[in-house]
Amino acid sequence: MTLAQELLSGSRLALARLITQIENGTEASRDILDELFAHSGRSYLIGVTGAPGTGKSSLVNQLAIEYRRSQDGSSYRVGIVAVDPSSPFTGGAILGDRVRMRDLAGDPGVFIRSMASRGSLGGLATATSGVVQAMDAAGFEIIIIETVGAGQSEVDIAKLAHTTLVVEAPGLGDDIQALKAGILEIADILVINKADRPGVELTERALRSMLQLSHPGEQAFLHHSNKPGHRRVADDQPPDNVGVTDSALWQAPIIKTVALYGQGVEELRTSIDHHRQYLVKTSEFERRERSRLKAEVDLLLRETLLQRWRAGIADGQYEQVLECLLRREISPWSAVQHLVDGSHWNGGG
Repeated sequence: MTLAQELLSGSRLALARLITQIENGTEASRDILDELFAHSGRSYLIGVTGAPGTGKSSLVNQLAIEYRRSQDGSSYRVGIVAVDPSSPFTGGAILGDRVRMRDLAGDPGVFIRSMASRGSLGGLATATSGVVQAMDAAGFEIIIIETVGAGQSEVDIAKLAHTTLVVEAPGLGDDIQALKAGILEIADILVINKADRPGVELTERALRSMLQLSHPGEQAFLHHSNKPGHRRVADDQPPDNVGVTDSALWQAPIIKTVALYGQGVEELRTSIDHHRQYLVKTSEFERRERSRLKAEVDLLLRETLLQRWRAGIADGQYEQVLECLLRREISPWSAVQHLVDGSHWNGGG
């Protein structure tokens, strides 16, 4: 059997081997992903982001447990992709998320993979979409993607996930730090974790004030609709109760949790389910899936064109242009023009 066939038959070892190849960017992994793509598109993707210290990993742990023991009797298979900061020396990940997810150890219905960000901006590793596709094809109905936790530039998760959770916690400093970073604009659900700490009321009040001040059109940042006449669905009214139509716009609810003890996680799961229903009823699910695939194609296109360009330029040409740039003989824009149009390059300015 091929590696793809082993993965489709349920082999966890095959999935682990494929993910390693994806992270290494091998040609074989791209061929296998091509073969598996027709078997993907069935998973629901949940993104979890926020500043360090908010308890994202503990929350992911409890959320996975909640999906594994659903009250309706169903038990979802859960895949977890935890993107860790890279070591500046080895390029590897610390794998600290594994320590906080020990409750899931030994559960055959859960697959956890930690990945090094390897310097990638936006809180995600460049191979994350490929890893998610592999887990999707392997039959994991729920896939949770936890970002690095820089808290300032992790908006890329909104391009990948169907539902994005932004996690805050009281007592971590400025209550409006998230607004400064623009990270609230990507939130489908706001989570105040460690809600048993002092200051939780101030944090909740600050978040509610920011949600009230933000204009529906402005909060559309990455994936909310900007159509005229759209209104928000109140955070205390789930879609089933308000009759969501194409003219409705989701407003992020605020859920308080204490992940260490599992408090509020069931309510968070309910909010995620409501958001999923909203996406389906308003056709937003299809639009987000289209945007997600477009973003992936654009990224691959940029990488492929850059590699093809590097393979086509003359030896030493790039270094020559950099030297001229360092001597201020040409501007960065002129340098790009010279490099793109190599026929006019004369080695000078």
